[in-house]
Amino acid sequence: MQPELWNYRSDVYGQDKTLDVAGYHVEATDGKIGSVDEATYEVGESYLVVDTGPWIFGKKVLLPASTVTQIDPQEKKVYVARTKHEIKDAPEFDEANFKESAYRDRVGEYYGRFPFGSGPGTV
Repeated sequence: MQPELWNYRSDVYGQDKTLDVAGYHVEATDGKIGSVDEATYEVGESYLVVDTGPWIFGKKVLLPASTVTQIDPQEKKVYVARTKHEIKDAPEFDEANFKESAYRDRVGEYYGRFPFGSGPGTV
């Protein structure tokens, strides 16, 4: 597993490390993809579970914390450095096993192909 993939960038949270983003809207580099269903903040194991709503037929996706480029508490939005297409093509969310290392390795392998902090929406 690539630990840096599962950590938030140091500039994302600023001083407020206790901010809970559950319920925030999620914006890909090319538009809204859904809302945060669950977020974790453990070093080396952080991620977002995003409920995509009708965008991809009510499915959920797992996003490693490193994909988050900005959090806007006033607008209640989380910005990620991935396109809708990249997120849609990620390994299918596995509700029963998403906390298991084998599944997270598969997701990490997929997202690890993209440079950290890349994409047109990065800050």
